[in-house]
Amino acid sequence: MNRPAPVEISYENMRFLITHNPTNATLNKFTEDWPFDDGAPPPNQIVDDWLNLLKTKFREEPGCCVAVHCVAGLGRAPVLVALALIECGMKYEDAVQFIRQKRRGAFNSKQLLYLEKYRPKMRLRFRDTNGHCCVQ
Repeated sequence: MNRPAPVEISYENMRFLITHNPTNATLNKFTEDWPFDDGAPPPNQIVDDWLNLLKTKFREEPGCCVAVHCVAGLGRAPVLVALALIECGMKYEDAVQFIRQKRRGAFNSKQLLYLEKYRPKMRLRFRDTNGHCCVQ
């Protein structure tokens, strides 16, 4: 199977690495395992856990890069990154386009519908003194 190369998505003070399944050599770099059905949107508990992880990680290590993976790096991983961008104030259409610029083929129709209907609670948003989106 020809899998796309890992890509970095950077927005404001957040950095993500979207990749496919880790190898045995890189598995220890991943700290959480939140499986959900292939092609499906994430369950609410995973969304909450994901956003809480980001809030903590970006607060503790400003400028760090959070790696997120799924089998091919085209569906579940990009959806989680899109949710972070949306929670930081980006419109869903802009988040999808932003990710697809680097990750062609990301998202299926079910995931796009989920992102369209998703209503952020701005859990990752506040403005710093420079007017940038930050994790509070």
